[in-house]
Amino acid sequence: MNAQQVTFVKSVYALSECPKGDIPEIAFVGRSNVGKSSLLNCIINRKGLAKTSSRPGKTQALNFFLMDSQCHFVDLPGYGYAKVPLKMKEDWNRVMFSYLQEREQLGLVIHLVDARHKPTEKDLDMLSILDGAEVPTLIVATKIDKLKRGERKKNLKRIQETLELDDEAVIIPFSSETGEGRNELWTYIGDFCE
Repeated sequence: MNAQQVTFVKSVYALSECPKGDIPEIAFVGRSNVGKSSLLNCIINRKGLAKTSSRPGKTQALNFFLMDSQCHFVDLPGYGYAKVPLKMKEDWNRVMFSYLQEREQLGLVIHLVDARHKPTEKDLDMLSILDGAEVPTLIVATKIDKLKRGERKKNLKRIQETLELDDEAVIIPFSSETGEGRNELWTYIGDFCE
């Protein structure tokens, strides 16, 4: 599956501003600078639709994109080390957590972790929030192209163990640079959106 028509819908700073209606939503969540916007641009095959930056904290709202009039992709602010005022970070967190716990249209969360590093406490906290909200979650290990072949399996196992995932859990290795994992991720997205 590929998105034929992708449109930016709106940026949301409060839950009450989310699009109305019953179009299902897939949210993309992860630490600041884990590659959420780059992943979105890669899977929709449109550079620059989701704004990227080498500076953590570029995404400062819930950004909604409509995919072929079938589902919304929602790019969430990164959690973690964004260099922004504490009040702004608290506002982001409040809106993001309300969205993840209360939004009825939310049907799938794609939780991004950096394949190069052990998941952080904040990654574990996010997974706990998602478990509590009972939202189906798919783990995607980004920046896999930055690892040597011999490191990949070891790092994916470390992610699985740190996040306390069972052996059947799917972790998709992904690279926005090479497109690795794009088709596998689309399989899950396609199943959800149809």
